[in-house]
Amino acid sequence: MKGFGARLRELFGRPARDEQFFAELGDILLEADLGPAATDRLLEGLRKQVGSAQDRDSFLAALKGLLAASLRFEALDLVPGSPNLLLVLGVNGVGKTTTIAKLAAWYRRRGSQVLLAAGDTFRAAAIDQLALWGERLEVPVVRQAPGADPGAVIFDAIASARARGADLVLADTAGRLHNKTQLMKELGKIDKIIRARLEPRAAYRKVLVIDATTGQNAVRQAEAFQQAVGVDSVILAKYDSTGKGGAVVSLCRDLGLPISFVGTGEKLEDLELFDAGRFLDALVARE
Repeated sequence: MKGFGARLRELFGRPARDEQFFAELGDILLEADLGPAATDRLLEGLRKQVGSAQDRDSFLAALKGLLAASLRFEALDLVPGSPNLLLVLGVNGVGKTTTIAKLAAWYRRRGSQVLLAAGDTFRAAAIDQLALWGERLEVPVVRQAPGADPGAVIFDAIASARARGADLVLADTAGRLHNKTQLMKELGKIDKIIRARLEPRAAYRKVLVIDATTGQNAVRQAEAFQQAVGVDSVILAKYDSTGKGGAVVSLCRDLGLPISFVGTGEKLEDLELFDAGRFLDALVARE
């Protein structure tokens, strides 16, 4: 099956820039999971900028420019001299716990003292997995028994970070309880505990991990977490910019969420800052 960029090049290679052309372009954008609203905006923008121009490069340049205007990046820089906390959100199966380990490795390489909080107490496997990552990374892990109050775990983690002089707490959270309402209520409780315990000058961000290959389903997940507790930035796990990449545009433009990191593989080192230029070069590749 042809990729997004290949289909664009094939379409833009045709001479006609009629309604059939724009209809087919709309289909390609929708299949890339751009979403109906974002697709309509792009088609309207292209009509205004390049109209019926025949030059393929002009169309590609205009398309990349319109996409670039929607993308947002935000670095998760730490506030020096005070514990920082990243509350890591996401449904089960997106690679959340592995992403936490990658974040720990990323910040440690930059000289930060990191502490992990096993806040997904709903699953014993999640606690054990985070503990194993802590051993491998030589990073302390605050944990309690399965079924413990996750707010209490993170409460203890904040206190432990102060005592140890840690720069950063990376807190795991449950991705699925018995129903979505229960999950969101639990996250809301954790959010209140963190706000009460952290120093006012400390940086507290809620970071959502999504599977970048799941398209608009990832956007729906982001909407749910955004409504429940708020989301400050997104990490794209299982990153594939040429597959369902249009969903990234929806996350940034429609939900106003910046992308901070992308996970590019299974190794601890496979975490990179999101680069909008590289993303667009891969998404709208030229030959």
